[in-house]
Amino acid sequence: MAHVDDLPGCSASDLLRAMRRRHAYYGDGATLLISEVPVEFFDDEESPVGAVAFELHDNTLNLDVTVLFDDFDDEDEVSGRLRSALAPLLRRYRMTFSSAWPDPNYVAPPWPWHVRVTLSPRGRDIGELFRLGQDIGQLVRAMTDGKLTRVTAGDLVRGGHAHVLIGQPEGHWLDVKSQHYDGGEHGQISLAQAVARFCNAESGGLVVIGMNTKKVPGGEEIRGLCPVPRDNRMIRRYEQILERRLFPPPDGLAIEAVAMGEEMLVLIDVSPQPEELKPFLVHGAIVDGRIEGAFISIVRRRGEASIPITAPMIHSTLAAGRGLLRRGEIPRQEI
Repeated sequence: MAHVDDLPGCSASDLLRAMRRRHAYYGDGATLLISEVPVEFFDDEESPVGAVAFELHDNTLNLDVTVLFDDFDDEDEVSGRLRSALAPLLRRYRMTFSSAWPDPNYVAPPWPWHVRVTLSPRGRDIGELFRLGQDIGQLVRAMTDGKLTRVTAGDLVRGGHAHVLIGQPEGHWLDVKSQHYDGGEHGQISLAQAVARFCNAESGGLVVIGMNTKKVPGGEEIRGLCPVPRDNRMIRRYEQILERRLFPPPDGLAIEAVAMGEEMLVLIDVSPQPEELKPFLVHGAIVDGRIEGAFISIVRRRGEASIPITAPMIHSTLAAGRGLLRRGEIPRQEI
């Protein structure tokens, strides 16, 4: 057993070598359990352990993540759902889904399930890997109880589990559309403003095209899937629109087609943007329903609605920048 505070800085390759030595000496498996109790109460034999552990399996290093299910009918079906839901996350971090199985010691819900993930230890820190194990648990919980973040929701959509979003409200990080943005000037400005709103927000956001909503007290709620015709050329068209209409170019913007048979969803993932890039400007504006192509618009997200950035806010940002330039605190070439 180890305490979570001891993990950062420890090499995964060293852990694998130690586990292999233990296995060679004792002839059984090797597991490192992790406790997250306050460090002053930690006891390496008696402390309760968390849901993430490291184990040696088939002579390789694995993460064992325990997740809870209130109900399940078929083990193969649950294992398949877990495999597909976790696939995008695991690909990003060079991991491989190995297996999943229910704990045989429990006969009533909630049923603990073990998810085994194989990883490459080279150049990895076990503190980092432990946090990835926590991410796996969070993603599975999102799949089962609907508590979502921008990152987990994006991975669920990529993994073919967009239906988990049904019943969720649109909000400060989530916006859905039932149809493609049209190719005319109105659609181009609308797309650029949808992305700019999340660029100007604190935590970024997701735009999912291919889902519909219904008005409810307090806003809009996602009510179903309505995938759009499958056309991978649409991704490049969206990219070109944003290149022309949105300034500056956002960091880490991802536009992806998620196949659903002959149809698809489009996922626009806007990561949190550096403050020094804000505000993001849109070339063009829609004023009282009219297109003003020569205007510049600046919008941000509040809840499920959008609000403009006011003239005083723009002026204060520009004045602050000019003041720093005057004092020589920002090199002119960085502006």
